[in-house]
Order: sequence, then structure tokens, then C-alpha cells
Amino acid sequence: MSTGKLRIGYIPLVDAAALIVAVDLGFTAAENLEVELVREVSWSNVRDKLNLGLFDAAHLLAPVAVSSSLGIGHVRVPIVVPFNLGLNGNAITVSPRLFAALSGLADGDIADPKVSAVALARVVAECKSRNAEPLTFGMTFPFSHHNYQLRYWMGAGGIDPDEDVRLVVLPPPYMVESLTNGHVDGFCVGAPWNSVAVDAGIGRILHFGCEIQARVTEKVFAARERWATEHPDVLAAFVRALAAAATFAEQPANLAAVSAAIATRLTVDSEVVGRAITGNLKVAADGLVRADDRYLMIGRNGAARPDPVQAAWIYAQIVRWGQAPLSDESLALAQAVFRPDLYDAAVGVSPPLGPGRPADGIGGFIGPDFTATEIAGYIAFWRDKQPGRPRLLLVR
Repeated sequence: MSTGKLRIGYIPLVDAAALIVAVDLGFTAAENLEVELVREVSWSNVRDKLNLGLFDAAHLLAPVAVSSSLGIGHVRVPIVVPFNLGLNGNAITVSPRLFAALSGLADGDIADPKVSAVALARVVAECKSRNAEPLTFGMTFPFSHHNYQLRYWMGAGGIDPDEDVRLVVLPPPYMVESLTNGHVDGFCVGAPWNSVAVDAGIGRILHFGCEIQARVTEKVFAARERWATEHPDVLAAFVRALAAAATFAEQPANLAAVSAAIATRLTVDSEVVGRAITGNLKVAADGLVRADDRYLMIGRNGAARPDPVQAAWIYAQIVRWGQAPLSDESLALAQAVFRPDLYDAAVGVSPPLGPGRPADGIGGFIGPDFTATEIAGYIAFWRDKQPGRPRLLLVR
């Protein structure tokens, strides 16, 4: 079964937990797999090395798996996703100065994204009235939930993210430095970098990603479709190892060992990693803690099994924000990227979804329920709310 040492790319983030635990705590070895984990800085590096065959598989942004398969923003390389590495896991962090401005203009609880979005719109309007530079927010990649969650939140307050603020791409490890230097006013990124900013006293966590959307596939274990087809036994063995590692990582008794393994790979303190895994995050330098058991879901409640509804949601965001036109063919291709059949064949069972799953599978904090078969109506709803945005071609 072996194809030699497998090279797997990853970014230093806590949502690589199942992958790191699988390799470093012996689950891949138990499947007779020899693996080299290769740390990268940027998602473009991971995507390009995966697409070129320099990586056999990778820890990847879920929207990149879809965009690569559709050939949006880069060459088309079909990708398959047999395993979700993590649901949710992001947070929006802002500078203390911006947090103070938002708090001063908020009509209600600033922890409510509906309230904070309106407050942000007021800050944006005030900047325009002074002819000041627009607020700048960092996100990790154009095809990412970091980008889409910032936009979703801003849009709820009537902000046009392409006109009223500046969104810039930054690799996850550079977010904190960029906030420190005043290059950005805030950012959306995965753990542990929000907590690192809070601990350094230069950031305030405003919202968890799961407060924007309750359940989204953030990172996936991705392989080129051709490689997966040529090495089905190897892929299945890796999925089994990941499933076992995810189950191990979710057990409270293993928190110390799991946190230590991840912290070593990320070169951060293991206590910071533990916060993300348990969903108990310090959100302010004064020690204020906010807890949400949905913050990062590694394996529980069916989190690891790919869901084509999530791929449809990603495609809907791609269309909403003008990255591609809408077509039935592209929607079908997007959904085909997520492969629950490969998961089920490898693991041997389809896991229960567990309690608390949103009725539409996504759980956006505002707007209509999402239906994968009615994306045109979903897009039309948002266009009516933002009539100034350019109309995109609807291809049938």
C-alpha cells in the first residue's frame, strides 16, 4: 500500500489538530503510513504545491478546494475532500482603539454581531466625514471563510466591503505583527493567532466565527482528484488515521497531550492551544473569557464527515461576492468536491450529526435560511439589500 513517504502541507493553526495528532501521536504509523508534515506560511504556497504535486495532500481552506476545482482565480485542478479537519475555529479581532470606537457607538450589546455591524458602519461613516483613511482588515485568502465572514458581518451593517473598507490578504502568522504595527485595524483568522494578539495586549476578540455562522467547514484534508483515484488504499488509510486522531483529540482526558503536540508544531504555548480546543477563549487583556462549545469542532457531532451543503454554501459566497457567475454546472462541480462517500468507505460508518445543528446546516446570524438548490434566490435577497453592488451574470 505504501507510496513512500507522504508529504503533507499544513499552516500553523490549531485546526490542523487531527492531522498533527495523527502523525505525531502514532495514528498514521498504525496504518503503516510514513508521513512528512511540511509547515508553510501562506495558503497560496499550500495550494500551489498541492496542485503541482509537490504535496500528496494538504491541510487546506475549504473554499480553496472548491475554487481550485472550478478554476476560479487560478488554474483548474480538481480536488477531493474525504475528511473535514475542522468546523468553525475563526474569530474577528480588532485593535483596542477600534473596539473602543465600536463600543461608544453601539446601541446594545457589542457582543451581538447585529449590534457591532451597525456600530462599524457608524465608524466607517465617521471616517468618511473626516476624509480619513478607510479601516483596514486582514484576512488570509480571497477564497476563505475569513474573507466571507468579514464580508457577511460588514454587509449586515450596510457596509460595502469593496468600497467602504480595505480588505488585505495576510498569512495567518503575520496577523499579530500587522495589528501591532498599525497596518490593520482588525483581522479574521483561525486559532491561535487571535489569542496571541489578546495575550500581547494589542487585540480584542470581538466575535467568534461561529457567532457569524454557526456551522461552516473551515479546513479540510484535501488531495488532487487524480492522486486520490490512483491511491485509493492510501487515501482510505489516511482517513482512518485522521478519524481516530480526531476522536482522540476531542476527549478531555487527552487535552494536555494534544495541546502539547500542536503547540510544538505551532511554536506557541500549549495553554493557548487548549483554549481553542475547549472553546474557552480569553477575549480581552483584562482576562475576560467567552466560552462557546461550537468555537472549534474537530470530530464531534459529525464534524469530520464532508457535507456537500457546505460546498454549496461556499459556492454561494463566491457568487455573492463577485468571484464567479452562478451556474448549475459550477454548483454541481462544487458539491462534488466534498466526498462523504470516501469518508464512509474508509471509516465504515456515517456518524450522527449530534445536537445543535442549524436547520439549514449553516446558521447565519442574519438573512434567510440557506438552501443549496435555491442559490439564485439567496443571491437575489442579498442584492436587494445591497442594490449598489454590480449585477453578476446568471448562467443557466
